[in-house]
Amino acid sequence: MRKVRDYDAELKALGDKAKALKARKVQQLGELVTSTGGDALELDVLAGALLAAIETTDESAKEAWRSKGAAFFQRRGRKTTLRPRYDGEGGNQTGAGEEQD
Repeated sequence: MRKVRDYDAELKALGDKAKALKARKVQQLGELVTSTGGDALELDVLAGALLAAIETTDESAKEAWRSKGAAFFQRRGRKTTLRPRYDGEGGNQTGAGEEQD
């Protein structure tokens, strides 16, 4: 004899899983905005920048953004801090991701 399936329970479980995934996505987007310093921008400026990125058809600009984003995530994976460091020559200061001359 077949086992009876409880479709209502399965549907509720799927709905709960979808809500949890959406909440996780929203949390991760908030963490991304915060970690990139986007939370220091006015909301109008941040929204405008995101809309411009979505609306652009310039593939070279998108590729530049993509490589910059990939570099950000690689740097973040190593837990690198963005504290200034000194190169020892005349007190010049460089950022954590900048090359020294």
